Amino acid sequence: MINYFNFFNLPPSPTVDKAALKKTFYANSKKFHPDFHTLADDATRDDALEQSTINNQGYKILSDEDRTLKHLLDIKGVLGEEGSNKMPQSFLMEIMEVNEALMELEFDDDPGARARIDSMVNELEAGFRAEVGDLLENYDDATTNEGELQRLKDYYLKKRYLLRLKNRNPEV
Repeated sequence: MINYFNFFNLPPSPTVDKAALKKTFYANSKKFHPDFHTLADDATRDDALEQSTINNQGYKILSDEDRTLKHLLDIKGVLGEEGSNKMPQSFLMEIMEVNEALMELEFDDDPGARARIDSMVNELEAGFRAEVGDLLENYDDATTNEGELQRLKDYYLKKRYLLRLKNRNPEV
């Protein structure tokens, strides 16, 4: 696995300095662009192409907050394979009410009920973010412990679950 934080010379964190990321991305784009290596030997051209690809993929990941968090959790070995991560039981209890309300909407699409569900989902999201806001803002890779990484993992999984709910019910 490529560590994009190292590639862009950024400290590992669930949030990145977007200006520093963009500056390094553009510098790398110029440095590794295949057009600047057309007269070089095959190995140099191949390396430039590979570095250019890594640059583009890394920028795509680190410029997106959710992908950045997933990348950090992957690097730290906290996030298991897709489908193997367990949702916190407390979250499943909280979300049960939302799921029941969504099932009711399948039988009776009430705009008022849909608005209440949307509000419930937004409140849940805000609450999840508040639970880890300190970690997101003040993350220090050198001092972060397993418990804090678990909190970030739970936050990531909860966000993904709510995103799937929203995608399944686009009006929520």
